[in-house]
Amino acid sequence: MTTKAPSSSPRRAGQRLSWRNPSVRSAVYQGLLLALVAAAAWYLLSNTLANLAQRNISSGFGFLGREAGFAIGETPIAYTPADTYGRAILVGLLNTLRVSVVCIVVATLLGTLLGMARLSHNWLIARLAGVYIEFVRNVPLLLQLFFWYAIITESTPGPRQALNPLPGVFLSNRGLKLPGLQGDALDWIAGGLALAVLLSVLLWHGARKMRLRSGKPLPVLRIAATLLLALPLAGWWFSGAALALDMPHLRGFNFQGGISLSPEFAALTMGLVVYTSAFIAEVVRSGVQSVSRGQWEAAQALGLSRGRTLRLVILPQALRVIVPPMTSQFLNVTKNSSLAVAIGYPDIVSVVNTTLNQTGQAVEGIMIIMAAYLAVSLAIALLMNWYNRRIALVER
Repeated sequence: MTTKAPSSSPRRAGQRLSWRNPSVRSAVYQGLLLALVAAAAWYLLSNTLANLAQRNISSGFGFLGREAGFAIGETPIAYTPADTYGRAILVGLLNTLRVSVVCIVVATLLGTLLGMARLSHNWLIARLAGVYIEFVRNVPLLLQLFFWYAIITESTPGPRQALNPLPGVFLSNRGLKLPGLQGDALDWIAGGLALAVLLSVLLWHGARKMRLRSGKPLPVLRIAATLLLALPLAGWWFSGAALALDMPHLRGFNFQGGISLSPEFAALTMGLVVYTSAFIAEVVRSGVQSVSRGQWEAAQALGLSRGRTLRLVILPQALRVIVPPMTSQFLNVTKNSSLAVAIGYPDIVSVVNTTLNQTGQAVEGIMIIMAAYLAVSLAIALLMNWYNRRIALVER
């Protein structure tokens, strides 16, 4: 004889909808929080639109298509005052990206050297590196920017008395002038260089897998150096050698032609590199010290020199500790570049400030700046997180 179990589905349904159920309480709290955030956003938006309408200020991004009417000192792409506000803001964004990339690369190299110097067995080198790091980290970045800008602009002569250490190289208070290249071959050379970098990266990954499988190393550095030299030359040859050297020359009160590095760009680069390298040095030092002493002793027992031990044994393990805080330093470089407005470098903040002063579109201008820095920061974070996952230890 079988007995039928009593049905408990109504009771269970009541329990699922009871306030004692943690899931129900969690859903209610999250719904209330979401409604509160939506109400706050609606209030701020409606209040802003009402204030703009009261002052007869039109909203929207239609001003981006209007003529800008102001010049920009440094333009990585073609730009004239007759171009639109949208193109002017693009120029400012490219200037921000240019200085950020240069500073990230140089600050990483300098910071790594300083971090290694801090760990040196030489007492003088270790103490000098420590004094540099502690001094630079505790001086405000804005003050350092003013210092470098004053040094560059006040300690160099005018264009007519410019220093000429090498043929075609002039240093004055207007900046550094260098010989440049011009011609149709530049696109081919740039394409060859980009292809060489891509092939070098693929070669490095392939050589690493081959070394793990068979233990046979490949001369990656020699092959990569050959590619970096041969492919740009091949691009130059295929283009018909349409390339000419553009030498800077004095005309009036300034130089014409060649490549120009402005004092503002130089001061901003120096300030960001010096400031950020001190923080990166501490990141590198802590990462190296996180590797156990036994790794050093095992490498020395195998007969490896200190340099090879550091390069082949210690740094690959320290990278797993170094990369996360290093990502924060790269993000700080990009965000700190907004201080460029204080010394007159035309980054995106400076260009948007000029734009909103002319158009009155303050809200839209701030939104553009926020979106630009958010996009750049997210791109850096995604790239560094991908690299961090690549080097992370895989548990078996």
